[in-house]
Amino acid sequence: MPSSPKMKFVLVSGGVVSGVGKGIIASSCGLLLKTLGLKVTAIKIDPYINVDAGTMNPKEHGECFVLHDGGETDLDLGNYERYLGVDLARDNNITTGKVYQQVIENERKGKYLGRTVQVVPHVIDAIIDTINRVSRVPVDKSGEEPDVCIIELGGTVGDIESMPFVEALTQLRHRAGKNNFINIHVSYVPVVNGEQKTKPTQHAVKSVRSAGLIPDLIACRCEKPLEQGTINKVASSCQVEVNQVLAVRDMPTIYQVPLLLEEQGLLRELKETLKLDDVKLSPARVSQGQEVWAKWQKIVPLGYAETVDIVLVGKYVELHDAYLSVIKALEHSAMRCGRKLNLIWVDSEHLEEKTQKEDPTKYHKAWHDVCVAKGILVPGGFGHRGTEGMIRAAQWAREQKTPFLGVCLGMQVAVIEAARNLCELKDATSEEFDANAEHRVIIFMPEGSKEKLGGTMRLGTRSTHFQPGSEFSKLRALYGEATTIEERHRHRYEVNPDYIEKLEQSGLIFIGKDDSGERMEVVEIKDHPYYVGVQYHPEYTSRVLDPSRPFLGFVAAAIGCLDQITKEILQDAGFANGSINGAHF
Repeated sequence: MPSSPKMKFVLVSGGVVSGVGKGIIASSCGLLLKTLGLKVTAIKIDPYINVDAGTMNPKEHGECFVLHDGGETDLDLGNYERYLGVDLARDNNITTGKVYQQVIENERKGKYLGRTVQVVPHVIDAIIDTINRVSRVPVDKSGEEPDVCIIELGGTVGDIESMPFVEALTQLRHRAGKNNFINIHVSYVPVVNGEQKTKPTQHAVKSVRSAGLIPDLIACRCEKPLEQGTINKVASSCQVEVNQVLAVRDMPTIYQVPLLLEEQGLLRELKETLKLDDVKLSPARVSQGQEVWAKWQKIVPLGYAETVDIVLVGKYVELHDAYLSVIKALEHSAMRCGRKLNLIWVDSEHLEEKTQKEDPTKYHKAWHDVCVAKGILVPGGFGHRGTEGMIRAAQWAREQKTPFLGVCLGMQVAVIEAARNLCELKDATSEEFDANAEHRVIIFMPEGSKEKLGGTMRLGTRSTHFQPGSEFSKLRALYGEATTIEERHRHRYEVNPDYIEKLEQSGLIFIGKDDSGERMEVVEIKDHPYYVGVQYHPEYTSRVLDPSRPFLGFVAAAIGCLDQITKEILQDAGFANGSINGAHF
């Protein structure tokens, strides 16, 4: 029986400073490889000691991205999925906490046969074994092993916490063998007094080399195009050829980075170094790769003439990365509708009465933004702070017929608003906000844990079933009239079943429920341009070439093209002329 072909590895490391765009470069690299017809997977290494990102403050670390198996991971895995159109798993995010947890468990089980457990070889071997195992797990519908694995090393090379990973990757390169490993090192080229400075990059590459990693390509991040003299200096100082220096300047959108890298010959360098022409590909896969690239070039133009104004009412607006997947889902949807997204950030606390008293300027500015927006989005979150402002925003959207989308907590505040103002339950609230309230229309899930926070929520992909009588639903039509959908979840609280009948009598219809029929998944108002709340997080499955349906409908409604978008989706789903049950769109 023939042995499996050797895995090809592309390592993306970083120096000088963190946050220079390694994730986007890694994702773009993977996309370019996929356009050849190759099957691509990705691994993100995070040197922090946390086992996963589930307990991290989004205002400090950015959003926690949830995978289909319920893994709570770094936000860069979301970039990989969006660019590559794959479904990764929790093991695709390797952390120091996970590695040491595994090594300690093995030691407790006696697997090291009484030896002294050390970083070398035990921790290093655990890292390499994990990479080799995870890199071969199928991540697309083909069910076949990937051909190439993109590895992103988080942080900057030289950090104390990343040294075991650097050593492991150095050994992995040796074990992988010639033409099976390439290192793209991302550095930053600052401009000081009008001059592009290469010294930080020189020192970063020197540090990388001394640690054992040998950069094959150097990606220089910069605000403006690099001068040829700067490129020449980086090449000569870092012992690479001029064609091995990539100038990754700021682009109007991150979706244009693959185009920029392709123009500079990244794909040519990858093909040559990794001998990709030797990988046997079927004509069908080559054709699929070409189709992906053609779609990407079509949907990611230089810019759109018209914009759509969407207001995001959230509680973590100080750090936009806290809502990264939400932003991307809105961008994907706006591009699909031929518009540029103009996202307006509103701190939900600024919509509350206390802000009106303490800072009237902030209060009136926030309400002006809400009132003039074409669409109002309330995303997920935790805790009581700022939720009264979210409730007031939901009320405005309902009463003024402004397109509205509530996600997770956003759906829950919409339910609370309806209970208060339509059902006349004036003190209606969530158990999360007031555990002793009389009308807790949102309650804690019985199987959850209030003591252990990590990994104890309702996580991962779950089924939602559209209910009889939901044929009117705009969202159901956007899903191609599917009766069951699969979406990812991350929550501890749910709508109280005891109030469903009263809420539905008021006009808030729960059109989607879980397998048991007890958990409310989707709520919609019938006679409204678009008023939808979802308990799940549809932003996690939004793709550049396939926008999330709830977000697409929301943006299309804000623009005024919902009927056209729905018609196109239904036609793709096989409904003649985009009609369902005689209703034409």
